[in-house]
Amino acid sequence: MDAGAAKKPGTLYVVATPIGNLEDITLRALRILKDADLIAAEDTRHTRILLRAHNIDTPLVSLHEHNEKERSVRILARIRGGRTVAYVSDAGTPCISDPGHHLVCAALAERIPVVPVPGACALVAALSASGFPADAFMFCGFLPAKGNQRRRFLETLRNVETTLVFYESPSRIAAAVRDMCDILGDREMVVARELTKVFEEIARGRASEILSRMSEAKSRGEFTVILEPVKQKSVFPADEDLRNELLRLVDEKSLSLRDAVALVAERVGMPRKKVYAIALKIRRNSDS
Repeated sequence: MDAGAAKKPGTLYVVATPIGNLEDITLRALRILKDADLIAAEDTRHTRILLRAHNIDTPLVSLHEHNEKERSVRILARIRGGRTVAYVSDAGTPCISDPGHHLVCAALAERIPVVPVPGACALVAALSASGFPADAFMFCGFLPAKGNQRRRFLETLRNVETTLVFYESPSRIAAAVRDMCDILGDREMVVARELTKVFEEIARGRASEILSRMSEAKSRGEFTVILEPVKQKSVFPADEDLRNELLRLVDEKSLSLRDAVALVAERVGMPRKKVYAIALKIRRNSDS
């Protein structure tokens, strides 16, 4: 071999790990984690549990959202020197609403081989058991944390005609489902939490029904939320017809305006927010 020839770089493996149940890992992933020169992990404490369960003693280094840019430089230097590095996030597939994107992009920019090792992924697991069409779907990741930003983002999804998939945190799940119901309509929904774990739960029903159940207990565990595709667009009733129907329900059925709005919105498949705007006009006219 020519002494002056550049040394062939190693490989960066992007390895999917279990999202809960430690048995949900492929034989290939175990082999690569065992044979790698180094494992870069989002949380080394979390990853050690997995490695101990499978008798793997490969050296570990942390790489998470707060040190990813700095640590990537050191990791890529080792790969350029011919070392093999496996990157894992806490659970599931790295870079899917998890750290790793910067590391992968930096490796690709240097023409370092990046090899995916597929496996567990919460959105795919939940989607497979949802009963909703999955030939095409839109994954939206985590919704914005602030309410006004979240609602503006949901507005952009109003006319998306495929199944919608979101991730959400325990502290924001109720507010997120409420906004989905108001903006995207009271659609059929699946909410999965703690997938593959001891307390796994998959709830099904209309968004309003699931929301009412959430208010009864404190939510725990990361959530995957799936909404059925928007119904094929039909010609909605004219505002005047909706106004007359709301007045009829209030006058003849003795419903409150709020209850009438909910009933009409469900019947015609319109977002409750749109029907409520018509109801506000009725209220203003009656007050004048």
